[in-house]
Amino acid sequence: MSGAQPQPKAQPQPEAKPPSPTESEAEQQPHRPPQAYPSPRSGKDEGRPEAVRKPRTGARTVPRTRKARLRVAKADPWSVMKVSFLLAVALGVCTVVAVAVLWMVMDAMGVFSTLGGTVSDATSADGNGGFDLETFLSLPRVLAFTSLIALINVVLATALATLGAFIYNLSAGFVGGVELTLAEDE
Repeated sequence: MSGAQPQPKAQPQPEAKPPSPTESEAEQQPHRPPQAYPSPRSGKDEGRPEAVRKPRTGARTVPRTRKARLRVAKADPWSVMKVSFLLAVALGVCTVVAVAVLWMVMDAMGVFSTLGGTVSDATSADGNGGFDLETFLSLPRVLAFTSLIALINVVLATALATLGAFIYNLSAGFVGGVELTLAEDE
C-alpha cells in the first residue's frame, strides 16, 4: 500500500459580502434611488450581487417611461413634395368618387328632375322652354368639372407644401426648428 491517504472533500466557502460603508463614507457618496431593473449598460449580470436591486417598501415599482426631446431641424423639400403630391392625388380621387356617389344618390331621389322642372317653369317665356337644368348637371359634365378642380388642387397643394418646406427650413435656421418630446411605448 502506498502511504496516500484519502483527501477530505473541500467544503464550499460562502461568498464574502462587501463591507458596509461607514457613516463617513456614506455621507461622501451621492444618494442614488434604488433601481428596480438592471442598468441598460450591463446586458448581463457581472457576478455582482447588487446588479438588480429590489425596491424599498413604498418605493415605485413601475418603471418610468423614457422620454426624448428632439428637434426637427430641416424638412427635405423633395420628400415633402413627393408626399404632398401623393396625398393630394388621393384626396382628388376621393373627391371625384364622393361627387359621383352624391350625384347618383341625388338623381335617384329625383332632386334634379324636381329642381329642373322648377327652374324651367321660372325661366320659360312665350314659346321658350326655359333653362334645362338636368342636361346642364349631367353626370359626365359634373365629373369633368370635379376632375378639373381635383387636378388644380393637386398642383396647388404640392406647390404650397414644397414652398412651406423651404420656408420652414429658413425659419428653422433662425430659431432652431420645432421641438418634439417623444415617449417610449410601454
